[in-house]
Amino acid sequence: MFLEYKHRLAALMGPAKAQEVVSNAVILITCGGNDFVNNYFLTPVAPRREQYTLPDFCGYVMSEYKKHLLALYGLGARRIVVTGTGPLGCIPAELAFYGSMNGECADEPQEAAKMFNPKLFDLVDELNRDIGEDVFISANAFSLKMDMIEKPEQYGFKTSKVACCGQGMYNGLGMCTEMSNLCSNRDEYVFWDPYHPTEKALRIMVKKLMDASTDHIRPMNLSTMMAVDAVAGADRAIN
Repeated sequence: MFLEYKHRLAALMGPAKAQEVVSNAVILITCGGNDFVNNYFLTPVAPRREQYTLPDFCGYVMSEYKKHLLALYGLGARRIVVTGTGPLGCIPAELAFYGSMNGECADEPQEAAKMFNPKLFDLVDELNRDIGEDVFISANAFSLKMDMIEKPEQYGFKTSKVACCGQGMYNGLGMCTEMSNLCSNRDEYVFWDPYHPTEKALRIMVKKLMDASTDHIRPMNLSTMMAVDAVAGADRAIN
């Protein structure tokens, strides 16, 4: 899809200008969550569970992710923000699936996220070392979301357990459809549907990524990245 975008852009403005746009863009890619929630943990006897142990599956997903990241770099991307998975066991879909009685997060998906994310951040560090510059920036979506889930009131939410739109326990079953329960004010909810945060929650996360410490985003936050790129752009213009 990214290659198709480049071809369409080149048709509009020419290959050289299209490459300049791509190289100066900030690209955000999130991967991993669906591989676990809608694959490995989809059913108690999912095919991937039979094929892989959880650590081995994490390694398999990581090897595939590495190919995608290197492909983006090969296509000219030079600023790629990579986010790991959020707290998978705490989304309404998993609370419902595992029958959480008091809103406690499901252990298995949480363990998967805690196993996957450090491996991803190590991969990003490895790729930057191999390339010789900080092309990839890793963002710890787990820690950023977990704070909202554990302390929703501090962020102006009423609940981090129940989705705004859905059905069943925690509104965590199925998809958001015309037949679903629908809250009156989505800004009071961390989750919009059984899987995805609301716009308000995402805006809070983006704001954090702008100024977060290297505990949450490395090797630099987005504000620092933009400042560095602005200086580099000014230097190129002078030269």
